[in-house]
Amino acid sequence: MHNREAIQSQISAVMSELFELDASNITLESRLYEDLDIDSIDAVDLMVELKKLTGKKIKPEDFKSVRTLGDIVDAVEKLMNT
Repeated sequence: MHNREAIQSQISAVMSELFELDASNITLESRLYEDLDIDSIDAVDLMVELKKLTGKKIKPEDFKSVRTLGDIVDAVEKLMNT
């Protein structure tokens, strides 16, 4: 999971499986709460899965301002490059 497209693909697959979402509805512009109906408990589940995918400790403050799938991809990409 080193390039942006691979990160997006992995996250979309996880979200599709975890939250039973149609993968075609998950785009970089998708808003987590409004468009994908992700709640705070779902967000925690997603963080756990991202930790498994990246193998890195994820600090909640790194994801505080995340609002879209694109924001998640940015945060994971930054995490992977540290």
